[in-house]
Amino acid sequence: MDAASLPAALELAAGGGAGLSPEKRAVLGSSLLLLQRDYRFERVWFWGCIQGVRGAYYIAEGLGPDRAAPRSRLYSLNCVEWSLLPPVTKETIAQAEQLTGRFQGDPSFAYEFAEINAEDAENLIEGGKEFSIKEEVRLVATIEQIDRAVGIIPRGAFVKTPLGSVHENRNFEGLSFTEAKKLSSYFHFTEPVNLKNKTLLEKADLDPSTDFLDSLEHDIPQGSWTVQLEKGGTVVVLRSLLWLGLTFYHVPMTKQYGYIYFGNGEKNLDLPFML
Repeated sequence: MDAASLPAALELAAGGGAGLSPEKRAVLGSSLLLLQRDYRFERVWFWGCIQGVRGAYYIAEGLGPDRAAPRSRLYSLNCVEWSLLPPVTKETIAQAEQLTGRFQGDPSFAYEFAEINAEDAENLIEGGKEFSIKEEVRLVATIEQIDRAVGIIPRGAFVKTPLGSVHENRNFEGLSFTEAKKLSSYFHFTEPVNLKNKTLLEKADLDPSTDFLDSLEHDIPQGSWTVQLEKGGTVVVLRSLLWLGLTFYHVPMTKQYGYIYFGNGEKNLDLPFML
């Protein structure tokens, strides 16, 4: 969410047991506007917070005109000073997936061989030396994992041009109250997987300009999302049980929507056994 929608997002997150102090909210609101100006982003979203053992990482994402393009990700330890995270790669994601346990809250902290799952250790020794990865790299890889798995948007909020770029849909006026309560009305904002496997007959009723992403209705495992009405039934809130701490909200019949993460950065691997 951008700086303008920050208070509403944090209020919803606070309702789920997370949140920030009023002082930190005020600092963040000003800080994000300066961040947008200094880096010349078209928009800055406050992504959320990953809580470590000794400190917390506050995360922001800078966006350009093409919303499908790679995002610039930044973190702060105090909501004032921001550092740009390195680009994420397939290799760093694979490496980060092998790590378990809490974040430390120290970007320079190095995870050594002992922190790697024993069964994967042999594959992660490079040139005869013990494998290590800095927490800063793990941080950006985890943010990417969460965005891919549970970063979502309402259907119709974005449009895809014939040239392939993705932009905000200026005609989007929000989902109806009926549609807003359906998982099929929300899309993963990442490269589609299930859509590519649909038959031509199944794609016949789809609008290629808006239906170019995978919906949440086929997420595995089933039951990994909760859908609730809050604020007297005026706000639809989705929460992920796969990445605990991810909250998405949408005010039906308006342009207001967004998601925010407040958690420890660990995937809920026990979910299939809980459902």
